[in-house]
Amino acid sequence: MIFCLSFALLLYNEYVYQVKYSLNMQKNSYSYSELIDCANGKLFGVGNAKLPLPPMLMFDRISEITSDGGLYKKGCIKAELDIKNDMWFFNCHFKDDPVMPGCLGLDAMWQLVGFYLGWLGDPGKGRALGVNEVKFTGEVVQTIKLATYEINMKRILRKEGTAVGLADGILSADGKIIYKASNLKVGVFK
Repeated sequence: MIFCLSFALLLYNEYVYQVKYSLNMQKNSYSYSELIDCANGKLFGVGNAKLPLPPMLMFDRISEITSDGGLYKKGCIKAELDIKNDMWFFNCHFKDDPVMPGCLGLDAMWQLVGFYLGWLGDPGKGRALGVNEVKFTGEVVQTIKLATYEINMKRILRKEGTAVGLADGILSADGKIIYKASNLKVGVFK
């Protein structure tokens, strides 16, 4: 009897996740609390794409996500990070010369590509797989107020329960492009 109740509860919880997942799939923007839900596995369902929890979550909101927009008409994700003087990395990178590490901006781009794959409904856990080229032409320092990310999806490869997204990304600091990444690669694996 206890096993049957436990199994019924498990099925009910999965049903609730699927209903929430279906509702969230229709959204074209996400708040900070919804991003935290994603990090806790509550947005795309158990065992599927997640974002990292703070402090590694590198954006405060997704302002736009589409499946047919962007430079290549394959999808676009736009996100924002409010820059505050007390952000954790400014205290240690570098002493008396605070700057956001470039790798965190790159990681944010990978996070967004993985989120996009989950948003499309591709099942599995997300992993960054690489990037062809990254160029830095500026920095995120304490005088910057807003970092914005734009990811332009180029292609999604699907085979045997695996999906791999390829995209180009930019990071702008107060409206000025300072990072460009080509062929960001993220996979979701069952």
